[in-house]
Amino acid sequence: MNRAVGIALLVVGIVLIVYGLQASDSVSSGVSRLFTGAPTNRTLGFLLGGAASAVIGLVLTFRSSRA
Repeated sequence: MNRAVGIALLVVGIVLIVYGLQASDSVSSGVSRLFTGAPTNRTLGFLLGGAASAVIGLVLTFRSSRA
């Protein structure tokens, strides 16, 4: 059961990272970077949430299950 949840979190994490990378190339993120030096909060949320989800998914997937 943990392995299935881990794989699902890993997939969700990868999808969120892809959305974050696409959002970082958007016009609004470019304007935000121009004035503040940082991408939009939405972009950061996608990237950080995706990274966290992917790491947790990897841990759950490859952690040895003890009976």
